[in-house]
Amino acid sequence: MASVTIRDLRKSYGGTAVIHGVSIDIAEGEFVTLVGPSGCGKSTLLRMIAGLEEVGGGEIRIGGCVVNDVAPKDRDIAMVFQNYALYPHKTVAQNMGFALTLKGVDKREIAARVARAAEVLGLTGLLDRYPRQLSGGQRQRVAMGRAIVRDPQVFLFDEPLSNLDAKLRVQMRAEIKELHQRLRTTSIYVTHDQIEAMTMADRIVVMRDGRVEQAGAPLDLYDRPANRFVAGFIGSPAMNFLKGRIAVNGTASFVTEGGIRLPLAKAPPASDGRPAVYGLRPEHFAIDPDGGIAVQVAVVEPTGSETQVVATLAGQEVVGVFRERLSAKPGEFLPLRPNPAAAHLFDAEDGRRLL
Repeated sequence: MASVTIRDLRKSYGGTAVIHGVSIDIAEGEFVTLVGPSGCGKSTLLRMIAGLEEVGGGEIRIGGCVVNDVAPKDRDIAMVFQNYALYPHKTVAQNMGFALTLKGVDKREIAARVARAAEVLGLTGLLDRYPRQLSGGQRQRVAMGRAIVRDPQVFLFDEPLSNLDAKLRVQMRAEIKELHQRLRTTSIYVTHDQIEAMTMADRIVVMRDGRVEQAGAPLDLYDRPANRFVAGFIGSPAMNFLKGRIAVNGTASFVTEGGIRLPLAKAPPASDGRPAVYGLRPEHFAIDPDGGIAVQVAVVEPTGSETQVVATLAGQEVVGVFRERLSAKPGEFLPLRPNPAAAHLFDAEDGRRLL
């Protein structure tokens, strides 16, 4: 395994810049997820690390060595794609060992490496099968096995679970995380699914428009997002945002555009009357018949373990998530109390975090 260091990386297609001076440090053995909406540059960045895209500026180091001009095959990396890219006429064992065959590795060494990878991935009984005889999850394991047998310094994953159904994605998510815990190979994983990012990564890098918005441990990003974009992107259902202003008159509060006063644990210095955006995650609403704010229910979505409620508060939509069973109906009013200790404040203009 090796560290990966990215310094002021840039990339343009013609006159259009798509990566704007990205810098990231990835430690040996770390699992880092690049996440962001479509078009944010995360896959382009991964392909630059792999050597599949030319670097327009800046520097990439793998294991301390600059690899900007090093061919992909000489970077000692292995990549797992969204498309499994298996040879249909080759068996599982042949697919897994093909890269080693091309390198001229001894057949006995190839067989030993394939056997070890198959054992790790639960493919031992499938080595003589062809891709057409496998399920989607099994094919993805073969693709990962092909990467493992190369024993690379770095694994690169480009949305490898996108083609799987929801249940299988959850299963494969856990398997990839367990695999990393066993091998401890430095891994960089690209996804647009923030749930994958939260559950799998040691550290998340949130990107937007070719720039890094914030990098940190999953729960750090969840609890203390640097700006409104990160706050809205990380978490499902997304954080609620209410427009209004800060009010400091003895005690701190937030007054929505509809005139509803919401509690704050504290306020930024000299912020009385300042326009801002109030953020609260759905699970930080509680039902309080005595002191709650009446919101009008629009949609009730029972999921089994919890109930999601979409409602209107002072003319703005909010979502609440509750562990208890609710009998609320659309059109009815529900008394919700926000937790002031969990509230966030963001600047109304640039979206940066105030509190």
